[in-house]
Amino acid sequence: MKLRLFPQEPAGLVLLAQMAGVIVAATGTLSEILGAPASEHQRLAEELHEHESKSLDLHFALLTHMRTSFVNPLPREDMYTLSRHLNEAMEKLDAAGDLVALYKLDRLPKRAADQLEIISRQAELTVDAMRKLEDLDELEDYWIEILRLAKRAERSHRIWVAEMLKDMKSTQFARHRDIANQLVEVTKDMRKVATQVGSIIVKES
Repeated sequence: MKLRLFPQEPAGLVLLAQMAGVIVAATGTLSEILGAPASEHQRLAEELHEHESKSLDLHFALLTHMRTSFVNPLPREDMYTLSRHLNEAMEKLDAAGDLVALYKLDRLPKRAADQLEIISRQAELTVDAMRKLEDLDELEDYWIEILRLAKRAERSHRIWVAEMLKDMKSTQFARHRDIANQLVEVTKDMRKVATQVGSIIVKES
């Protein structure tokens, strides 16, 4: 039997999908930063700041919508939690780009690109999942795949840190580790979104 919540006002789901879409766009900008010369970093970091500002605007728009709408597609606390995790993921992506610019790093290891690929995939799946929150039968595979990607990211992070520890001097290691930590935290925030979706599935089944 289909699990369906019959939302009267699905605008909140649209806002959540838009927040995930901002993360997709921001991942593209951060990928540009990793491949750009240091002279371009500040301009691209400003572009990331714009993505972060848009995410925050969408987060506040969702809060306003929930306060003023009569019927929401999900319990308000669930929608707020999803929005908060998405916004926190965007904040950490923005921080990673800021650190690359502030540290004036010309190159990062391939592991950084691997992590961004995982984040981008998580975000793309999440855009689709947010649009389908009114039909929960569609979302079990999403939940499982995001958890799989998060585990892959955490393993990649451990290997990245071990490689840096072996190959870099202490100051260089500290700078690269800061960025590595921000990126893996983004994957964890995306995992929190999926875990919240899993919780919704369980509650509504």
